[in-house]
Amino acid sequence: MQARWAHLTKPKEIHRQQGRGQCQARNLCMRGCPFGGYFSSVSSTLPWAQKTGKLTIRPHSVVHSILYNSQTQKASGVRIIDAETRQTIDFSARIIFVNASALNSNLILLNSRSSRFPSGLGNDSGLLGKYVAFHNYRASLHAEMPGFTDRYYFGRNPTDAIIANYRNLHTQDTDYLGGFTTFLGAYRSKGKLEAQSSGFGAEFKRAMTEPGPWQIYMYMQGETIPKASNHVRLSSDQTDPWGIPRLITSVGYDENDEKMTQDFLRESEAMLEKAGCTNIETYDNKQAPGLDIHEMGGVRMGRDPKTSVLNAHNQMHTVPNVFVTDGACMTSTGNQSPSLLYMALTARAVHHAAQELKAGHL
Repeated sequence: MQARWAHLTKPKEIHRQQGRGQCQARNLCMRGCPFGGYFSSVSSTLPWAQKTGKLTIRPHSVVHSILYNSQTQKASGVRIIDAETRQTIDFSARIIFVNASALNSNLILLNSRSSRFPSGLGNDSGLLGKYVAFHNYRASLHAEMPGFTDRYYFGRNPTDAIIANYRNLHTQDTDYLGGFTTFLGAYRSKGKLEAQSSGFGAEFKRAMTEPGPWQIYMYMQGETIPKASNHVRLSSDQTDPWGIPRLITSVGYDENDEKMTQDFLRESEAMLEKAGCTNIETYDNKQAPGLDIHEMGGVRMGRDPKTSVLNAHNQMHTVPNVFVTDGACMTSTGNQSPSLLYMALTARAVHHAAQELKAGHL
């Protein structure tokens, strides 16, 4: 199957208003599609915001902290440090959205200390920086697929193949919690060309036209379970070049992660064997958490201020004009790629904030 990503196969009027076009299968998604066929802030929301005439972008700004006014019991603005001049500048704001990416959002809020919040903005529960989670990418496989040597692929394909999670869907069918998405794909190696680092002439040209056998790869995107012990905190004696305390990350794998990793390798190897693959190799790179993508948690949502930092609208329980809508707000990871969910949460929170502002509640 072809994976569903944030591509436009048929732009609608709202997309044309943003200046976006149809996906051209040019494989430039991660660089910011010049056609706007693949969603990114560069190709969609920023140009659209610019059309309003109300957008100001200030580059070279390192966020130091969010300022708190004890009299109004709200945040009054944001303190930044100019990365080039090292000048400290305070910006006033009626509403503040924190979207610095999960761990950096935690850092900013932990560093936003005051007499009211000595351990970080809105941290009455003591949970700010705790229950940090991530996606597990440790396991992968590689194999060869015999045959099909009369076929090749042409052009660029911006999508991957995906096997949706099949573990613990309706009942608990394993000895671990959660599940995993499987990413996979196939390609033909360069064959003779791989043995030559350089060359020229007729022999080199022939080598370029003789691809090797089909190769298949698979890798996991596994759910991890948030735990209070997986946390981030500010360093007490180290600062970055702008004088901001460095973030100490204390996050590791647990028995649940180990069981899931091994199950993925067993099941995926069986699939490749069934498909007729040969030379199957399995890998567990045991890389440290955070060396891939999708960090989450630390500023968790919840109904009870005693057990969470944000409410159902991603709004701080105790600082109502501050919203956190990136991965820091998550209370679980799931096994799916979460970025579109963050966008949906942000849109919902912005709508709520606008209504509250109009009603005079913020």
